[in-house]
Amino acid sequence: MTTEIPVEPQVTITPQQLFRKKAAGEAILPDGEDMVNRHVLTVLIDDTIGALNRVANLFSQRGFNLESVTVGEAKDPSQRRLTLVTTGNDRIIGQVLRQLQGLIDTIEVEDLTDEDHVERELCMVKVRCSATERADVLAVVDVFRANVVNITPDSLTFEVTGPTAKINAFIGVMKDFDVREVARSGRVAMRRRLAFEH
Repeated sequence: MTTEIPVEPQVTITPQQLFRKKAAGEAILPDGEDMVNRHVLTVLIDDTIGALNRVANLFSQRGFNLESVTVGEAKDPSQRRLTLVTTGNDRIIGQVLRQLQGLIDTIEVEDLTDEDHVERELCMVKVRCSATERADVLAVVDVFRANVVNITPDSLTFEVTGPTAKINAFIGVMKDFDVREVARSGRVAMRRRLAFEH
């Protein structure tokens, strides 16, 4: 008695499909993984009721990943400027950009990832420490140019601003002490040059 070994059907793709998948960072094999990149997007929207909610709903309904959102007033007080950090392959990011541009309140959408841009993040860290430990903690904090914003008999609260890598490094170093609370703002970003300066 012979047993047959099931053979999985081979998947064939055309050269055009292969080219498109490689260009978009998509997996070529069915069990492969997509090449995922982090993108920083800025969105200018009208300050209307529900405008921010529509942006958030777009990400949740379509299953797009959203790492951070910061919202603030733009140059025009009737508008709001959002900085969004999202991840995905090029095809997904392309869909995100098209969907954002299609929203009724959207004025402008820009992907700053490949542009020359400045980004900053604010972080506050509360550390439990006694009076005898303060000198050691402050010596470390001084390297990151962080500011003390609150002092209690048994804790210190610091604020530090900078690129995300600096914030991550600061939090990593502070873990050597007794970290009680961390609050991060998310990134804000802006193009370094004006559009006509290229």
